Amino acid sequence: MPLQQTCPCGSGTPYDACCGRLHRGADRARTAEELMRSRYAAYAVGDLDYVFRTWHPRTRPEDLSPEPGLTWTGLTVVDSGADWVEFVATFESHGRPGEMHERSRFEQRAGRWVYVDGVVS
Repeated sequence: MPLQQTCPCGSGTPYDACCGRLHRGADRARTAEELMRSRYAAYAVGDLDYVFRTWHPRTRPEDLSPEPGLTWTGLTVVDSGADWVEFVATFESHGRPGEMHERSRFEQRAGRWVYVDGVVS
């Protein structure tokens, strides 16, 4: 993704100044919401290594493979608390629109936020 393009997380800021800095390891997410937004952006730009690294080792899958034909198209944060975020992510799968509504839980491990799990509704 070009560094000056708007970040997929919906912040309205350039990718490099927003989630790009987290993806490349120049900074850490300061809140659960910032981590969730950066994970969404990582899915959107295909940085599954970042998604894997920010997933709690107790709950993460052994393999994260991209889903062929899936493109993430938008993110709306519905609500958030200190260690949870509720959001709606929109996508296109093989040309058909869809959305995923999830309430995610996060924890801090060794001073870093990680994704634990989520309930999809």
